[in-house]
Order: sequence, then structure tokens, then C-alpha cells
Amino acid sequence: MHLFSPLTLRDVTLRNRIAVSPMCQYSCTDGFATDWHLVHLGARAVGGAGLVLAEATAVLPEGRISPHDLGLWRDEHVEPLARVARFVRAQGAAPGLQLAHAGRKASAARPWDGGRPVAPADGGWPVVGPSALAWDEGWPAPAALDEPGIARVIEAFARAAERALAAGFEVLEVHAAHGYLLHAFLSPLTNHRDDRWGGDLAGRARLLEAVVDAVRARWPARLPLLVRISASDWAPGGLDGDAAVEVARRLAARGVDLVDCSSGGAVPTARIPVAPGFQVPFAARVRAEAGVASGAVGLITEPGQADAIVREGQADLVLLARELLRDPHWPLRAARELGHEGPWPAQYLRARG
Repeated sequence: MHLFSPLTLRDVTLRNRIAVSPMCQYSCTDGFATDWHLVHLGARAVGGAGLVLAEATAVLPEGRISPHDLGLWRDEHVEPLARVARFVRAQGAAPGLQLAHAGRKASAARPWDGGRPVAPADGGWPVVGPSALAWDEGWPAPAALDEPGIARVIEAFARAAERALAAGFEVLEVHAAHGYLLHAFLSPLTNHRDDRWGGDLAGRARLLEAVVDAVRARWPARLPLLVRISASDWAPGGLDGDAAVEVARRLAARGVDLVDCSSGGAVPTARIPVAPGFQVPFAARVRAEAGVASGAVGLITEPGQADAIVREGQADLVLLARELLRDPHWPLRAARELGHEGPWPAQYLRARG
């Protein structure tokens, strides 16, 4: 097993174990995909990735991180995304999409516009969360979701999964990391509820499990379902590696095929020891102890580094983010460096050398 070994998840076989990590492009109006998404995601498929995951895609308008986020809360969102999925698949990559709700971190400006909260008067909206705890100083306190609000979120994820299928995506990922809504329910730092949606880990995981059940019921059994988690909050009293393994076990029992192991994002005071491959040990633990395939992500930049992660059994899939922004053809370069035949498109064969 190595970086260029195929990976089969249910009825989908990836041509290699390199995935494009979901990366927000903040380039939409009213949730609609644009030519930017076609070129951005299509270029990574041309570049040889096995799986191309579209960015965090809001299941409700109030679930967007920013007013410029991708969305799937309307049927009209399907066709622009279908154009992207068709092109990605035609290049030999599997088209995937990440479903998300930003929770209390929603209604923010784009990073290059400062990233601060957007007031309703300026096109923002009220935010929601498990508890009335603001993300940071100067941010609005979210409204704690009530039972009808929680039911609406669960159904929104399920409906978005149906739309993703209609658009032709073959892999779906539920975003339960980085302080967004599902992670906020999971973390004891952000979930102070005393009802059935809070308390111990079983209670705090109930919303994620309900979303996974609803999505899995609408997403065909032949297609894989992934979940991204924050395997550590990097803060005292928060989620840690033990909790990540338990959450992964629960997800595997509900039909999740791979757990994508990221970290952080719950609280702004987290102290994250950022270094090359710093999150890989979480993926290794999940793979070894939870009985489910895992994905490694985070400062993975070199072909030998990525190959070692797979060869040593630390993860089944390697997700690259910023390195694929710098070099969309990283998989082709990695194949050459590692002595494998890269998935060169016919149009580029003259440059293979």
C-alpha cells in the first residue's frame, strides 16, 4: 500500500490516495457555484488528485461562514455544481462535496475582507449554536437552538445530501470540525446544555449522529460517506484523542466509511502545536483503534512525507490543502518523484518527459 495505490470505499474506487481538502473560496453570490469553482476544482482533477472535495457547502443560508459561501439549500443550486462534478469525473477523479453549517462562526466577512462579524444591517444574519456563547470578544452571542431548530438542521443536511446526489457527486463529507455547528455541539467547551443534546459525550454527539443517520438514509448505500472531525480542541477541558476515537467508533457504527482527522477551531484560545504532519497521529489512532478508515490532513507538503503516511498505515487517505493551492499538479509531480506512473491527461502528455 502506497500513495498511488487505489482506495476503494463502497462502490467508489479512487485512483490514488491524494484528496483535495475542502477549501472555502468565498466566491459565490446567494450560494451559487461559479466559473471559479469549475476552474479551481477542475484544475486539481486535471492535476491528478484521486478525490476532489468541494468546499464547505452550507445546508441553510444562515449556515454560511460568509455571505459568499457555496450553498445547497435550494434546488436551483444543483445545476451549477453538476457542471463541476461532471468535469471532475471526466478527468478520472471522484467528485466529492462537504456539507456544513457554520453555527456561531457564521455571518463573517471573507478573510481578505477582515474576517470580522457582518452585522445584519450590512447583509449578515443572527447566528445559532448549542449554547449562547459567543465565538470571541466582539462576536455576537448565538441563539441556543431549540428542538424545532435542531430538527430543521438535521433535515437540511439530509435534503442537501439529496441535492448533492442529483448534482452527480460520488463522495459526501459531513463537516463536524473547526468550531462549526456540529463540532460546537460535540465539544464540552462550547456545549453547556443540560438536555439530551448536551452533557456527556453521548449527549453531545447526538446531533452529529442524527445528522449522519439522516444523511446516510438519503445517500445511496453504494456511495461513501466521510466525516471531518476536530480530533483535539487543543485547550484544557476540550476534546482530545480519546474522545476522537470514541466519536469515530460511533460514526463507523452508523455507516461512515472514513473519518477525516483535523483539529482545533472550537475556541480562539487554543494553543495548537503547528508543525509538518502535526495531525497525523490522530488519524493513526482513529485507524488503529476505531475500526474505520482515516484521513490525514495538515501541513502535508512533500511527496515522501505523504507516501510514508500511507505506507506506514497511519492513514488511508492524505488530504492536501494549501500545497494544492500552490501547485495544482502536485500529484503528477509526486508520482514522478516516487517512481509511479502519474495520471497525466492526454492533453498534457507532451510535458510528461
